Amino acid sequence: MTQADEPGWEVDPDDEWGVAVVATVGRQVKLRRESVGMRAADFARKVGYGEDMVYKIEGGKRIPRPEFLDRADEVLGAGGLLSAMKEDVKKVQYPKKVREIADMEARAIELQLYDPLRIHGLLQTSEYANALLRMRRPAYTDDVVARGVAARVARRSVFERDPGPEMSFVQDEWTLRRPLGGKEVLRHQLEHLLEIAQLRNVELQVMPTDREEHAGVDGGIEVLKFVDGSAVGRSPALANGRAVTDFRQLRILELRYGIIRAQALTPRESSAFIEELLGET
Repeated sequence: MTQADEPGWEVDPDDEWGVAVVATVGRQVKLRRESVGMRAADFARKVGYGEDMVYKIEGGKRIPRPEFLDRADEVLGAGGLLSAMKEDVKKVQYPKKVREIADMEARAIELQLYDPLRIHGLLQTSEYANALLRMRRPAYTDDVVARGVAARVARRSVFERDPGPEMSFVQDEWTLRRPLGGKEVLRHQLEHLLEIAQLRNVELQVMPTDREEHAGVDGGIEVLKFVDGSAVGRSPALANGRAVTDFRQLRILELRYGIIRAQALTPRESSAFIEELLGET
């Protein structure tokens, strides 16, 4: 597929900041093109995009890809002005809700995460994330799927921080057994989990299905703590799934999470368990 055939990112109309950024970038591209006296058709041909896509980008209807801005900067002799906008555009390509989550994860010094339905988003490979998003009904468009996968991959930058935050994950056994996307996808996902589990600041635990007691039956738990002593938590069983910062509610989440961790396999036992699953896959 050529660049001309690829759809640009769609702009989320409910994302006011994103709409403003894309409109500004599009306006700058158009002003620069007109200042050098270049027709849209000629510009489109030189940057390798369709003329219709150029008009949509200039009109703030589509989010330009980074390579488009680099090529446009070169073709229009913008001296780096257009290329410099890639950072803002990169942020806009992710949905507003995902940006907010990623921002909190980037600031957190401790993360406590339990997901009983699927492998947690921070732990997902791009193939696993793609398979999950394509299972949604009503079906997502290819554009929404692509943006969702890109956003989840981008969130993994939390593992690259130095010093990194202390991260604890608990996964139910069945989430590691169900071959969502196929056995090959699951195999790569399990291999990725083993790699993540080796990080010094990460503890990954598995909750076996044969446990007779399970403190996580009310749903997932997320607790993020920050350097100033504040924290934010979320669980479908508390405040209807809304984010909470109240100390009493956070204490309830931490209590439940602590019991879940105690009931699960230890990190070392969990890695051995995942290795066994990998051998069976």
